[in-house]
Amino acid sequence: TCPFTFRKLAGCTLFITGASRGIGKAIALKAAKDGANIVIAAKTAEPHPTLPGTIYTAAEEIEAAGGKALPCIVNVREEQQIINAVEKAVKTFGGIDILVNNASAISLTGTLETATKKVNLMMDVNVRGTYLTSKACLPHLRKSKNPHILNLSPPMNLNPMWFKNHCAYTISKYGMSMCVLGMAEEFRGEVAVNALWPKTAIHTAAMDMLGGAGVEKQCRKTDILADAAYCILTKPKTFTGNFIIDEVLLREEGVKDFDVYAIAPGHPLIPDFFLDVETDTTAMKQERYGRESTVKTESAAAKPSGPVAETFRVIQGAMTEEYVRSTQGVFQFELSGDGGGTWYIDLKSKGGSAGFGKPPVTADVVMSMSSADFVKMFTGKLKPTLAFMSGKLRIKGNMALAIKLEKMLSQLNSKL
Repeated sequence: TCPFTFRKLAGCTLFITGASRGIGKAIALKAAKDGANIVIAAKTAEPHPTLPGTIYTAAEEIEAAGGKALPCIVNVREEQQIINAVEKAVKTFGGIDILVNNASAISLTGTLETATKKVNLMMDVNVRGTYLTSKACLPHLRKSKNPHILNLSPPMNLNPMWFKNHCAYTISKYGMSMCVLGMAEEFRGEVAVNALWPKTAIHTAAMDMLGGAGVEKQCRKTDILADAAYCILTKPKTFTGNFIIDEVLLREEGVKDFDVYAIAPGHPLIPDFFLDVETDTTAMKQERYGRESTVKTESAAAKPSGPVAETFRVIQGAMTEEYVRSTQGVFQFELSGDGGGTWYIDLKSKGGSAGFGKPPVTADVVMSMSSADFVKMFTGKLKPTLAFMSGKLRIKGNMALAIKLEKMLSQLNSKL
């Protein structure tokens, strides 16, 4: 791990939003080992039906790790709750040295599929919440010896690929990054302001919801972000205005073994959003210049053959009443390239069906990808989550159903 010297954060006060679970809690526990004071500014006070942890269980873990904890009920959408928690933190610990803006909301949906309340949630939590929490903490941070603000947000990558599938989410995350850009300059010499983002997907309750069953094998533990955050927060305040990727920083700090951060060492990892994977540059250039292969309709009208048609024959043969009953969804595939065109899987009508052309009833989910990637996906060589996060797969419609299809795929893979 990072060449950490002894207890650098002892006696420091960290104000962390969304610290009741996931990445926020991991950063809190790392600082607590030094004997830091942690203000847990999160909204879960009562146990949530599906998500682990409350501000009180997090407080117990922080105290057990050697820190002092102050649990505060804070929904960052409510400015007064932020202000009250900041006042309480200053009363309890005498000041604030570090702010970690970790609270975040996510909905990976297209423009027409994103409900207004979801748009409001992402803008309110991610952009406005980060802005207002920073504003409330800054007067106190300015009095600290080595103050830091750290936003869990990505480097701003203006490749349209990162906007087209989930425009609202991208705007909201880049809004957090713009806070870094602006405030780092505005408070240069007084307060360090940086952004931290993981290179790969991180296993949290949020990731379980997005990725479905079995996704954790393709993720890293929250520890990697906790270690990277610790490195940043122990640097002098002159280290500011940086957009840091966890793995890049830790390599610079001399970390060699990244298997310790893997949930399943040796397993392929999902690259995180907003980071272009070098290998995909050709595909991206093609998209940028609009050279996507168009499907020739006249040849497609003939009975299709080849790997795509073969895959659909297997799917048709594997249909069971059980799949239909448990899925209750109609999937349409828009495939570009050889054997492409429109295909469907109907897991709603009695008996179910699959084949070439438009589905017999309106599709709940439309997936667009190249036919080569489609075949890889159905033979288990390309995970749908990975295809989606790297921009190879575009999904319109019901996200939850798309995840259900992934579960069915893993059962089908044995037959393909």
